[in-house]
Amino acid sequence: MADLVADPQPPEKRRAPRWMVITGLVAAIALVILGIGGFWLKRQIDPSGAPGAKVSIDIPRGASTSDIAALLAEKDVITSARIFRLYLRVKGGGPFQAGLYNLRERSSMGDVLRVMEDGPALPPATNLTIPEGLVLEQVAKRVDKLPNLSEEAFLAAIAGGEVRSRYQPAGQSSLEGLLFPDTYRIEEREDEVAVLRRMVSTLDDVAASLGYDQAKARTGYSAYEVLTVASLVEAEAKDDNDRAKIARVIYNRLAKRMPLGIDATFYFVLPLERRGTSLRQSDLARAGPYNTRQNTGLIPTPIALPGRASLEAALNPAAGDWLFYVLKDNRTHAFSTDYNQFLRDKRTAQEKGLIP
Repeated sequence: MADLVADPQPPEKRRAPRWMVITGLVAAIALVILGIGGFWLKRQIDPSGAPGAKVSIDIPRGASTSDIAALLAEKDVITSARIFRLYLRVKGGGPFQAGLYNLRERSSMGDVLRVMEDGPALPPATNLTIPEGLVLEQVAKRVDKLPNLSEEAFLAAIAGGEVRSRYQPAGQSSLEGLLFPDTYRIEEREDEVAVLRRMVSTLDDVAASLGYDQAKARTGYSAYEVLTVASLVEAEAKDDNDRAKIARVIYNRLAKRMPLGIDATFYFVLPLERRGTSLRQSDLARAGPYNTRQNTGLIPTPIALPGRASLEAALNPAAGDWLFYVLKDNRTHAFSTDYNQFLRDKRTAQEKGLIP
């Protein structure tokens, strides 16, 4: 008979060390916390549901990224300024441009970042066209047609002296001829002073780009005097090809101390309703600094808004010794150096009905 062998006893199960159990529990709890925290963070970055109401936020000039984050949080566009700053560090973004941004409440930070990186939206605005050759009173009447702006307030801004041109001499208060004729996009939030400042600064920028800072060296006259010549050219010329020649006639007459004899200067001191009418003998006989038939030298101020072509012509007059010009058709002039030739050209113009 075979020997009976007893079944071996199963080994006792080893219990995990206590520290491992504790570590596992801590890890599990940490995972739960991280999961909850991650879910919370995700909802901070991307709130549930659709974005809320539209919000327009005006970012001021010089605002830092922290300033912008605080403003966005204040307007409920984002959930947290601090988290938005951390989001930008991770994703990259900023600095952002100043201006008006159209956003929504409870937006995702990704959507906010995309809008901010696209730059500010254009606020509501109206186009204002200022043609060449106007005087300040006429500009003010055009400004008056814009929403929330008035002719009276614009003229008050001109008279106030807050806005000045870089080419305006010390002691000269008039801004006549120092606004640039152009089409401007006037925003609803701009007031009369802001509109005036844009027009003056645009003239300054255009004149500087053309070389008016070197006017004295190039023409012998100050920048303001050359701007005055440009206004005369603007008032007289109808064709661009004549502008530099008319400028040369003006400089030649000044050099010879001859009266300029430019009738446009007489209209400058007349009421607006007289523009386009014939000058009367009483108008021509009226004494004053703008009577260019009696006086020699330049007039005290520009008489009109010169456009770019006239600004260029005044700074770069054509070469020639002309002293006279008169219309030879509806647009162009006949130029002459001899007075008798001028009289013949004038008779021809009168016969054609071009001048009285």
